Amino acid sequence: MPRLFTGLAVPQAVADALRAWQGGLPGARWIEPGDFHVTLRFLGDVEATVADDVVEALSGMRERPALTVTLDGLGIFGGDRPRALYAAVVPEAELLDLQAEQERLVRRAGVEPERRKFTPHVTLARLRRDATPEATAMYLSQAPVFAPLAFAVDRVTLFSARDSTGGGPYVAEAEFPFA
Repeated sequence: MPRLFTGLAVPQAVADALRAWQGGLPGARWIEPGDFHVTLRFLGDVEATVADDVVEALSGMRERPALTVTLDGLGIFGGDRPRALYAAVVPEAELLDLQAEQERLVRRAGVEPERRKFTPHVTLARLRRDATPEATAMYLSQAPVFAPLAFAVDRVTLFSARDSTGGGPYVAEAEFPFA
């Protein structure tokens, strides 16, 4: 059973720039810059037949112009139990529309509805238990100023991940150009 998700690949130049915020946080397991992406729809572990149906459904994605993705700051998921450090993505209307289409297409292919609200981001690190709320707050307060980073995307990628670990390495299984 492959573990799949759709997403937007982060170009190497932007990934290299994001490295400035990797380091100095106890309990962080840093994501390799080559694995940076914006998840549109996490599918989880799916049967091979469902994976085939997902590929077929995504092939029917409507045409659209390239869109610009803007990263505009750092954040932490988890509150009192921090679990991830991320670069926030501005939720532009075009991005939200693309994500909503991904949801419709994968549901049509037999994937259960997503229950979590879409929060576009690029995960920089997964956090272990020793990444306390105090340590993460200190890290955020002392991190370099986050100047917005923008990049154009013109395709959705279907990624697979290893079963046993989150955070990569990820494999691009298929790409679906916007036009």
